[in-house]
Amino acid sequence: MLSRQKLFWLYGPYAGEESDPAFLQAVREDCAYHIRRCPEYRAIAQQLDFSPGQLRAISDLARIPALPTLFYKRHALFSMPPWRMAMRVTSSGTSGSFSQIGFDWGCILAEIPMVLRLGWKHSLISLKPAHCVVLGYKPNPSNKTGVTRTMFSLAHFAPPLSRTYALQYRDGAYEADIDGIVQKLNSLSRSPFPTRIIGFPSYLWFGLRRMEELGLSARLPKSSKVLLAGGWKQHYAQEVDKSLLYALADRVLGVPQHQIHEFFGAVEHPVFINACKNHHFHVPVYSRVLIRDVNTLEPLPMGQTGLLNLISPLIRATPATSVITDDLAYLTPGETCGCGIQTPCLTILGRAGLNDITTCAAGAAELLGKGEAP
Repeated sequence: MLSRQKLFWLYGPYAGEESDPAFLQAVREDCAYHIRRCPEYRAIAQQLDFSPGQLRAISDLARIPALPTLFYKRHALFSMPPWRMAMRVTSSGTSGSFSQIGFDWGCILAEIPMVLRLGWKHSLISLKPAHCVVLGYKPNPSNKTGVTRTMFSLAHFAPPLSRTYALQYRDGAYEADIDGIVQKLNSLSRSPFPTRIIGFPSYLWFGLRRMEELGLSARLPKSSKVLLAGGWKQHYAQEVDKSLLYALADRVLGVPQHQIHEFFGAVEHPVFINACKNHHFHVPVYSRVLIRDVNTLEPLPMGQTGLLNLISPLIRATPATSVITDDLAYLTPGETCGCGIQTPCLTILGRAGLNDITTCAAGAAELLGKGEAP
């Protein structure tokens, strides 16, 4: 069994330090593969004097070439030809440009146990059918975004009786149909089956505020859930504290806090990071997280705020083993959460300034320009 498959198939989602040897071996193999198959990544590794053999302990993960997400928006990096890929997906492109990330078949096979294990752990999988209200994009052949793929996966944690989408594709563009969602939620309060609301927190907020304005209170069936993913995107200026959003969902829909679940991820790092029952993101066994100084990119100790660096050996089609996002975040010990999960808690504070991310991307591009592929 390949080390990547061993990590994703044999370990529980929060196995902790016992999974470190398997994680390191999978990451070593992943880095070696990309250095062999991707000339651009090989050039960057040479400039940084990096080789997979340097990864002997978890503390060595900081040595891996860490590429900012903005770099993927400006450079198409692949480690295999298109005909060998299972699919290509893109970021949402809210900044005007988007990443293109290739997924290989081994990645798809590794994701299956990851999704199932996390789904069972967080009580998301049910055999009882449910109506799905997707606060995201209705699938369309032209839509290759990773967030659409994520919401499609989340919609299958229970057999879907129906699907209603907030973002409808009309005349070559997506339009938000908030009033349609309001009407659907109101009608589902009379259904004997639960409802699963899946998607962007911004559209949940807009829909619930609209219902409150109209004096509507749709008390959904008891086992209904809210699954939030994708962040606030272009609506970041209207973002509210999650406690306000959760309270509004309880007040308008009758969905209590413990039935609201949140996910964090990125198309460049398609590992599900689930919030626990206390609404903290615990780092799963399939990832490791570093926090880097905004100015020096040096790793920071636990508790200090910096740029978020996500590491995983999941993807082989694109060299995305170590990715720096445009999020500011910090880590705290898992045991301080109180939910019983011991892996570190990740707290996302918001987006970093564009200058910080542009500087990181420019640094990576400079390394790419200096490197010489053999």
